[in-house]
Amino acid sequence: MGPEMNQRCEIRKLQNSSEAEKCARMMVDSEPWKSLSQTYEVSLEMVTDRSREIYLALIDDKIAGFVILHMQGVLRGYIQAVCVASDRRNRGTGSQLMAFAEERIFRETSEAFICVSSFNKDALRLYERLGYEIMMELVEDSEILLRKRMVATTKFKGEG
Repeated sequence: MGPEMNQRCEIRKLQNSSEAEKCARMMVDSEPWKSLSQTYEVSLEMVTDRSREIYLALIDDKIAGFVILHMQGVLRGYIQAVCVASDRRNRGTGSQLMAFAEERIFRETSEAFICVSSFNKDALRLYERLGYEIMMELVEDSEILLRKRMVATTKFKGEG
């Protein structure tokens, strides 16, 4: 493993439209969005949706990836997207983003959810390695819904 492997990222909230535009470009150039023919406009809408929490992974002040979290509604704790820059893949950036997302989610609820395209076998293997279990396959959308439960010793905010 070289010195760039598992390099720690600074993770912080998305701050401006320039960062949002860079994330949208990164998304349309990445799988699974490339195979799904997702447009730049749809990607930009996702990373600027004010009902979501968007966090950037920065290495040397450059966006190495990002994660989009949905912390409201029925699937509170839903990881809507994890995207890693092509030059940062297989170097631990995605795992660091997932660890951050889980820490954020598990502060409020005991379950985290994520969907993966059925053709995205590498991502599915990563999520299963991180402890996610398949809940169901959404056949119409060719998506697999996964869940990870945290064993809690304390009550969560909002739970009776």
